[in-house]
Amino acid sequence: MIRVENLHKRFGGLRAVDGASLNIEPGSITGLIGPNGAGKTTLFNVIAGAFPPTSGHVYLDGNDITGLPPHELFARGVLRTFQIAHEFTTLTVEENLMMVPGDQAGESLIEAWFRPGIVRRQESKIREKAAEVMDFLGLDHLQHEQAGNLSGGQKKLLELGRTMMVEAKVVFLDEVGAGVNRTLLRTIGDAIHRLNSERGYTFCLIEHDMDFIARMCNPVIVMAEGQVLMQGTVEEVKSDARVIEAYLGTGLKNRKMAPR
Repeated sequence: MIRVENLHKRFGGLRAVDGASLNIEPGSITGLIGPNGAGKTTLFNVIAGAFPPTSGHVYLDGNDITGLPPHELFARGVLRTFQIAHEFTTLTVEENLMMVPGDQAGESLIEAWFRPGIVRRQESKIREKAAEVMDFLGLDHLQHEQAGNLSGGQKKLLELGRTMMVEAKVVFLDEVGAGVNRTLLRTIGDAIHRLNSERGYTFCLIEHDMDFIARMCNPVIVMAEGQVLMQGTVEEVKSDARVIEAYLGTGLKNRKMAPR
């Protein structure tokens, strides 16, 4: 579904992504791991259109999407979440979900003034979709709670819920477990599995929790110093000498690492 070919992203003299190539297969839950400074989040940012690449290409279903802005990628079903949740803090959980679908009739003054029936019907359908998402994720009891009052794990669930408000093809999750307690992390993991198995979502996720990666992901891609080091199962990754050196060896700690 996603093919990355020889991707580079430089910030001045720093090579954050340095010739990375990888594939994300349709219907997979792919893990992306590596030590701090490996370039994982920068790679996500380039794929998702936040940063233009210095060189290289990104393809979605065989179509070149390199450098497209986030709103165009969103329309094509490429979505991402963030390590630090980006909720609208003063809006309720329900309102945060209802904000997601694009081209809503109520956003147009002309439609709101002269075709209020269309606006009401569309809003009613979006509200029904939001209710379905909240029920799926177990957030229905927080429907009217301001999003800024949620716990870290609940905010991550809300971010996942926002990807469910549109027809997502592939979702990039950046450290979904960061700041989340173990109980909510299991809930998030269960929701990802259900979206993958029941609704055909393709996921790629960055995570440092290897137990979570082992439970969720196949395959696992390892990055180090802006490059893809290897790809394989969790057991293959954990036993690979290059991966062990990247995390623990003396070779990397004396080298200049690219920014995360």
